[in-house]
Amino acid sequence: MYKNFIQSLLFNLEAESAHEFTFKNLKRIFKIPFVKNIFSAAYNFENVKLEKELFGIKFKNPIGLAAGFDKNAMLVDELSTLGFGFIEIGTVTPKPQAGNPKPRMFRLKEDNALINRMGFNNEGVLAAAKRLEKRKSNIIIGGNIGKNKVTPNENAINDYLFCFERLFDVVDYFVVNVSSPNTPNLRELQEKEPLKRLLHTLQNKNQSYKKPKPLLLKISPDLNQSQLDDIIEIVSETKLSGIVATNTTINRDNLKTEKNLVENIGLGGLSGQPLKNQSTEIIKYLHSNSNNNFSIIGVGGIASPHDAVEKLNAGADLLQIYTGFIYEGPGICRKINEFLVRN
Repeated sequence: MYKNFIQSLLFNLEAESAHEFTFKNLKRIFKIPFVKNIFSAAYNFENVKLEKELFGIKFKNPIGLAAGFDKNAMLVDELSTLGFGFIEIGTVTPKPQAGNPKPRMFRLKEDNALINRMGFNNEGVLAAAKRLEKRKSNIIIGGNIGKNKVTPNENAINDYLFCFERLFDVVDYFVVNVSSPNTPNLRELQEKEPLKRLLHTLQNKNQSYKKPKPLLLKISPDLNQSQLDDIIEIVSETKLSGIVATNTTINRDNLKTEKNLVENIGLGGLSGQPLKNQSTEIIKYLHSNSNNNFSIIGVGGIASPHDAVEKLNAGADLLQIYTGFIYEGPGICRKINEFLVRN
């Protein structure tokens, strides 16, 4: 039903408009009595074999919704009925910001992919925190934090600290995002010394709380081996709980979509199937060279149970989906989880 009807309807709309349309209508639909129960019955699948405990948190299953889908924590309760084991909100910034000019999200249908240059568009961390305070579901929530575009890199630590402090009481874990290709100069924070300063500062603040929260780092798939070695060293040194591997890529190799169409889209991060192998290789490298010092959340190109198994076999402990959710529909979690139990 999703691919034959709903996807056809949504894909007739511009990509970001389809996203906004979905959000508005899900809110409306869930106000109807018993709709929540119907969705939960259709899409939730629970089995003790799926449960996993990582960095002190018990996940009911390993499939999460990646950051970027529900930036402002607007649909946490509704999305919790779709079978996810956890939901990551954000990326949020201290101040609200509009993001980059539209259009800024594009479908590459032949590649089951998206290109986006959203630019951390969000309502600000205070709005997200307020919504999370009022949520009714008990699904595990990750808080993905970033810096405002107008904040120079030398002051970025203050932005991350502000978001960390405002979300601390309403999320279960944190992800530090220094890897989006859509905020100017943000990826420079992945360099060794700036990253060390940022993560040490956040961990020091984290340890000042009676019960610190797991802190993870989201990295780019475009890092070279030397940079990955630095990341492993820094994550181990700062005692982070894990790495989210990976963000979107600026790579445009081996796409099925016509080259001129891709060139006309221009800048942005590529997600979906073309990212699958690239992110899996990053996961393999991290797993093989880290002595299991930290957990890995694998994300990038997961659109089927076999994609999920490939990431898990590469060394991922948990998984996240985004583009696969858009192309495959709300049944993707149940499909993957049922497969994992059978196999």
